Amino acid sequence: MLYRAPILRSPLLVFILPAVLIGVLALLLPIAAVASGTTDHPDLTLHPAGLAALLIFIVAYVLVMAEEFLHLRKSKPVVIAAGLIWAILAYVSAQQGAPQAAEQAVRHAFLDFAELMLFLLVAMTYINAMAERRVFDALRAWLIRTGFGFRSLFWMTGTLAFFISPIADNLTTALLMGAVVLAVGGENRTFVTLSCINIVVAANAGGAFSPFGDITTLMVWQKGLIDFFGFFALFVPALVNWLVPAILMHFAVPDHKPTTASEAVAMKRGARRIIALFLVTIATAVSFHSFLHLPPVIGMLTGLSYLQFFGYYLRMTHTRWQDRNGDRATRVGDMTPFDVFNPVARAEWDTLLFFYGVVLCVAGLGYVGYLSLASEVMYLQWGPLAANIGIGLISAVVDNIPVMFAVLSMNPAMDQTQWLLVTLTAGVGGSLLSIGSAAGVGLMGQARGAYTFFGHLKWTPAIALGYFASIGVHLWING
Repeated sequence: MLYRAPILRSPLLVFILPAVLIGVLALLLPIAAVASGTTDHPDLTLHPAGLAALLIFIVAYVLVMAEEFLHLRKSKPVVIAAGLIWAILAYVSAQQGAPQAAEQAVRHAFLDFAELMLFLLVAMTYINAMAERRVFDALRAWLIRTGFGFRSLFWMTGTLAFFISPIADNLTTALLMGAVVLAVGGENRTFVTLSCINIVVAANAGGAFSPFGDITTLMVWQKGLIDFFGFFALFVPALVNWLVPAILMHFAVPDHKPTTASEAVAMKRGARRIIALFLVTIATAVSFHSFLHLPPVIGMLTGLSYLQFFGYYLRMTHTRWQDRNGDRATRVGDMTPFDVFNPVARAEWDTLLFFYGVVLCVAGLGYVGYLSLASEVMYLQWGPLAANIGIGLISAVVDNIPVMFAVLSMNPAMDQTQWLLVTLTAGVGGSLLSIGSAAGVGLMGQARGAYTFFGHLKWTPAIALGYFASIGVHLWING
């Protein structure tokens, strides 16, 4: 989905975005250790080919950050940039007598991407299947019918966002809760703005303590740096990250009740069983990784077969079920059989291709040699604590996928406390600005005019207080 956010044209961002890009390039360049992992090729950091690769990446990422302004999907510039960068590097490597070096490096990077891509594809398929079976519509209708006041709804939507995002992605969670807020908030812009900010913070915080909550946590888990249950050590820090700004915003939320609707939505046949199959699929992925020492993606793809066979059952019994439940089938809109490949087709392919482009681009830049430079500056000169806190601040503007991939590529010598810290900061740092996460950008499009960049910026000090409080709590509990 393409979201338009005119606020990104503001003079403030004209200065912020280039400044941050220039300031953090040393962090973004390095991703290539994932691909290279060796030094059997010449250092190209000052070679014209290396500088050209750097320039291509800068131009591509500027276009990514201007997605809402240009109406250009973010995957397009990074995918073409990846191809150009590796074409240049392969040519130079061949000229220098190492024709196989670039090929081996890019194959390594592509394998890492394929594992994560297939894992995410299965998760997205299940989420889309639940959406097609009207699970989220039923939840939204129930919230609208509750009759609670604005302050109660503020806390309910925030709480649900915090606990749904560890399973669903933060964008899906934010859009679901945002639909509730817009439905009950009406013309009350104060409630809508504060609730949207609360949802963004809660969704990002909830995703930080689960291997499934965010692409960054998934990357850390698949690398084997933290085991599955190790992420739950971040539950309390993530909770603090959300609660601190939520408590401060609570007193600004209007203290009266909205007019409610009596809408009721019934879930389609098989909805609850698909939810159960998704939980079984997660258990399969964890078991394959923990007990059989297989990549988690193998367990997820096995779980996809559960949905495929259940979809086959729904399709083969659909006519007989419809004959017995004609009126009910009409009422819930369950008139067509379930097809598992429809949820697959509706996956966020733009996100998956963006992920491909980012991994290959930064892998190419790491192949050039920028990885060791950035690692030395950040983790040797600054130290792990300052570096990991800074990474969270960077992710407020730059997508946290390349940021986390850069850290994994550097592979600095850190204990589990620091690996958990960078997982936390990369996940929740995007809450500092509305453009810092997919949840924020998505809600700006959904609640256009009510939830804006500057509306969010007004509460950035409160969110920053929660950010640093969560770091302190993590070091206190897990340090």
